[in-house]
Amino acid sequence: MPDRPEIVCICGSTRFVEEMRTANRDLTFAGVIVVAPGEADGSVTEEQKVALDALHLRKIDLADRVLVVNPGGYVGESTSREIAYARAVGKPISFTDPD
Repeated sequence: MPDRPEIVCICGSTRFVEEMRTANRDLTFAGVIVVAPGEADGSVTEEQKVALDALHLRKIDLADRVLVVNPGGYVGESTSREIAYARAVGKPISFTDPD
């Protein structure tokens, strides 16, 4: 038995922010520690996007596994990079829409 709850990093397109919030809530109520993408109220600069993308890779490092929120099977460019990174560092990955 682990001495701490499982840590899951949520990945997905910002177009699915509501779906990611739902996954976060469901996992949290299931006793999981969730790390999720940062949110902004408006658009971000390219410099901020680069910094947020790098920060999200560190969140993947902290996690025991990754959950990709991908309604309809959609995975964008940033999420594809995160999946490749997670695979490269040996993190288990699951998808909300595995097709």
